[in-house]
Amino acid sequence: MATAYQILFCTLPDRATGLDLARRLVEARLAACVNLVPGLTSVYRWQGAIQEDSEHLMLIKTRADRLPAIQALLQAHHPYELPEIVAVPISDGLPAYLQWIDQNLDPSP
Repeated sequence: MATAYQILFCTLPDRATGLDLARRLVEARLAACVNLVPGLTSVYRWQGAIQEDSEHLMLIKTRADRLPAIQALLQAHHPYELPEIVAVPISDGLPAYLQWIDQNLDPSP
């Protein structure tokens, strides 16, 4: 079922933090792949004030069944008090790529 697959968005303050979290997610088989996208500017309201920050974005390719464990890992290791963790279902995809996600999330026999 294609909706079992998800892409998660998570913003970070810098590349080093992103690489650390990406490696943790892939090593734990919670994500098949994590892309780290530099060069974001985020404008948002935090504690009553408008903020503007340079950030990086992680795109985390996974399955919905991994979401609780991903949230726990990110909350434990993310430097932000309230990390952005947003999941978007993948409605369709190349079947071979979706199978590759499964192969990289499930332990090898």
